[in-house]
Amino acid sequence: MLLPARRLLIAAALWLALGLAASLAPALLGVWQAAGAALLGLALVDGLAGRRRLGRVSVRRELPHSMPVGTWQTVGLRLSSEAGAASGWLVDGHPAAFVSEGLPVPFTLTPGRWLRVAYRVSVSERGRQVFDGVSLRQASPLRLWQVQESVAVRDEVRVFPNFARIAHYTLLATDNRLSQIGILQRRRRGEGMEFQQLRDYRQDDAPKQIDWKASARVGRLISRDYQDERDQQIVFLLDCSARMRARDGELSHFDHTLNALLLLAYVALRQGDAVGLATFGHPGPRVLPPGKSVAMVNSLMKAVYDLQPSRQVPDYLAAGETLSRHLRKRALVILVTNLRDEDDDTLLPAVRHLRRRHALTVASLREPVLDELLAAPVADFDAALTRAAGLEYLQARRRQVLRLQHGGVHVLDVGASELPVALINHYWARKRAGALC
Repeated sequence: MLLPARRLLIAAALWLALGLAASLAPALLGVWQAAGAALLGLALVDGLAGRRRLGRVSVRRELPHSMPVGTWQTVGLRLSSEAGAASGWLVDGHPAAFVSEGLPVPFTLTPGRWLRVAYRVSVSERGRQVFDGVSLRQASPLRLWQVQESVAVRDEVRVFPNFARIAHYTLLATDNRLSQIGILQRRRRGEGMEFQQLRDYRQDDAPKQIDWKASARVGRLISRDYQDERDQQIVFLLDCSARMRARDGELSHFDHTLNALLLLAYVALRQGDAVGLATFGHPGPRVLPPGKSVAMVNSLMKAVYDLQPSRQVPDYLAAGETLSRHLRKRALVILVTNLRDEDDDTLLPAVRHLRRRHALTVASLREPVLDELLAAPVADFDAALTRAAGLEYLQARRRQVLRLQHGGVHVLDVGASELPVALINHYWARKRAGALC
């Protein structure tokens, strides 16, 4: 495709000005006609020469096969030209949901040599994403035209939940600095619920750890050593319905939830517990049976990376019944959703059904916009109505939470960004109390 360049537009404007002058001074008519013929000839010749430059540049894209959502990533493009020199601008066909920084990219190529250029994208949507086609715009030899072409370069990447949080957690755990991200420090070894061994008494041991019979037999104080219970099952029941589409910062509630579940899965697997997953509220619910291998984190990522919140209304009872058919061993079921007052029809029956065989925790995500709404000053009647509606909604939500708590269900009512730390602290608290299952 040929597009007129700035030089050609200026020349055409000057020719038109000359034509205006020729209309006032007929003696200039011949000059105007000759200038027009010359300009037309040059434009045609330059356009044909520019078209011969099509196909000279080959492009190869360099990018990772997988990316974490909510991050900035660098995309590299390797250009080469064997048929002659080339220069111009490049625009890459990145996914529409991504925001780019650094496009268009200028390039200048010499024959037989390659050039690498790069730009950045904000990875804002999970799933299978396609980089499709690169648009090149080169100048014709006389720079009267911009020669535009599209080079077919198609690459697919898989955008996963942000697993960087797991690496950060591992680093802090190694340095015993988990309190920096709000995770309560674990009690020292020897104070869990499951007996591990007998050992000599230490000065800082609690009196309840002393085994008096063993101490009497050997003539010195002997303490019992305990460890946290292992071989438990934690199963996430993940709501993928329309209510998880709300946003908190740059990410949706759904993306915040996936990041939190992956982090807790990693923590639980490191403690010897099995982790599984079941989804509902979308077409084609998925079930991943509990597993204990650390590779389960990768399995979880592959199971959820392409999931997006649907427009369906969640059916908690159907989800609970489906999960029960796949769970033979008692488990801690963590239901992650966004509670509404109208959920009574299916939520409470689902809770009763699940609690017959399993321990249950409900993590309900709060929308930060409600807190902002209630903190805003009331300046007029419309603002007063808005605040009243928000208060009514929050009261209905509190009633729903109280009903669940009175039914023996643990409820976490937190903002989406607070969910990772809240889930891990809840997991530790139940594990230390021997009430994981």
